[in-house]
Amino acid sequence: MPKASQAQSPAIPTERDDDDLTVRVRGFTRRFGAVTVLKDLDLDIAKGEFVALLGRSGSGKTTLLRTLAGLDSAKGQDVTTPDARAVVFQEPRLLPWKKVWHNVALGLRGPDNRERAEAALEEVGLGHRLDVWPATLSGGEAQRASLARALVREPQLLLLDEPFASLDALTRIRMHALVLSLWRKHAPSVLLVTHDVDEAISLADRVLVLDEGRILADERITLARPRATDGEFQALRERLLRHLGIERGQEAAQPPAALYTFPQGDLAAAVA
Repeated sequence: MPKASQAQSPAIPTERDDDDLTVRVRGFTRRFGAVTVLKDLDLDIAKGEFVALLGRSGSGKTTLLRTLAGLDSAKGQDVTTPDARAVVFQEPRLLPWKKVWHNVALGLRGPDNRERAEAALEEVGLGHRLDVWPATLSGGEAQRASLARALVREPQLLLLDEPFASLDALTRIRMHALVLSLWRKHAPSVLLVTHDVDEAISLADRVLVLDEGRILADERITLARPRATDGEFQALRERLLRHLGIERGQEAAQPPAALYTFPQGDLAAAVA
């Protein structure tokens, strides 16, 4: 079985041709008053790469995501991102006074808005819920609608800010499989912000750990998908937990690891 690599030095990203990058950040610093949240941060995300970002609360994860999304200004700093970006937040943020397809089409221009929204909703398994009100959706359905709203814009960079945190374990499994299948189909670069180490390992090509405003660790994952929770998975998990300041035996009791990883069967079946 392929091995998970050791942590790379986080100080300077491996130099790549800028044409191969979706995101390029050099020496980025963000301060709020006297508090420095991010300090001299360097980051590369390659085209089509799936990156997960871990960190303790207050480490600057959401601050970095908001900057890459263009929600916070990076004026005067060396931050390069594509114009085609989309964000999925922890809360679906659907407008309750608009039908589901209207929420997905929000901000689109052109005569084919409904057709594009319908196609996106079909992709996430909500083709039968086009004309309902958001209040009638389950939590998982609402988050899938939010994902459709992001994908309909055909982003080069998809930013996911803890989008599965409020979902139950079984719905989370289905959402993991759905996101992975859509990423394979559309091939955007993805940055997933999460507190869940198992989720990060299951989904990403690389896992970054942010601590005190800098990238403390950069783990490249070469384990085959779907990822079994074998010895290599567990070794990587322990390494990442140590980077987060948690030693073996300190983590809280968890449900069986299979709840956080993909079923071993066909991904499409997991979504159905």
